[in-house]
Amino acid sequence: MINDERPDRAELRVLVVEDESLVALIMEDMLTELGHKIVGPVSKVSVGLEIAQQEEIDLAILDLNLKGVSSLPIADALRARGIPIVFTTGYDVHRVLPPAFRDIQALSKPFSMEDMEQALRRAIANRK
Repeated sequence: MINDERPDRAELRVLVVEDESLVALIMEDMLTELGHKIVGPVSKVSVGLEIAQQEEIDLAILDLNLKGVSSLPIADALRARGIPIVFTTGYDVHRVLPPAFRDIQALSKPFSMEDMEQALRRAIANRK
């Protein structure tokens, strides 16, 4: 899927923020198979926030809960830069996602590569 003529299939630099190492590895494999480059993965809000504010990235996939700490500060920084976001969570998305972030794509764990691909496409298409 790398670099075919559709812009939603171009290679993306994707920040992965995930605190479970096995889940992060699976996400890396999925993203690599989809033709994207991974930034991270990172498991701490402070590191994710620094990358979100300074690095060149096209999109971010954020676990909502990083060992009990919200990743929403990272989402705020990404939004300020106009970088699309996809949230992931093991909880009911509609219950844990604050109203101000309900326009952002979200995936419930576990998810398939097809689910991830669709969420990435929607996030890029809805870029503000």
